[in-house]
Amino acid sequence: MAKLIGNSKFNTAIFISGKGSNLRNLIKFSNSKNSPIKIIFVISSNHKAKGLLFARKHKIKTKSFNFKNKEKDEKKILHYLKKNKINLICLAGFMKILSINFIKKFNKKILNIHPSLLPKYKGLNTHKRVIQNKEKKTGCTVHYVNSKLDSGKIILQKKITIRKKDTPKTLASRVLKEEHILYRKALMKLFINP
Repeated sequence: MAKLIGNSKFNTAIFISGKGSNLRNLIKFSNSKNSPIKIIFVISSNHKAKGLLFARKHKIKTKSFNFKNKEKDEKKILHYLKKNKINLICLAGFMKILSINFIKKFNKKILNIHPSLLPKYKGLNTHKRVIQNKEKKTGCTVHYVNSKLDSGKIILQKKITIRKKDTPKTLASRVLKEEHILYRKALMKLFINP
């Protein structure tokens, strides 16, 4: 990944589906002087996502798509990305799987954050599965997006110890705090100190 030149920043789109806590974190990060990203667009698979309100509050353009016709919606999204000169996508709690066609046509970097130590526990309900399997450690992973679910090349991971009293809810809360730190670190690693 290329280093930034001068004061330029990568035009970034964030894809969300829910309340957008990672989105809020990335918006704050993007406003800091040494951040390598400038958030231009927020795309949601859910028109009721709370993250959309937060984006609008920060005067960031937003669009919602229900993905009932995935091919059609992805085509529209690619149009908006091109129109807004987006050169990086960060998935942040985005609950849809992007098609191979979309990934190829976007032809730039797409990152995702996942609440487990990949390649373990891909997909949903990670915290519940981790506890059920009596794992001692869990964490989060920032990785490149490819055509397979949660399978792209790993950029950074953060481990945490699972406590005896942890429930899926308490564990999710602790992992989420680490996600906020890790996403920032991964972006700095890619663009500032490759």
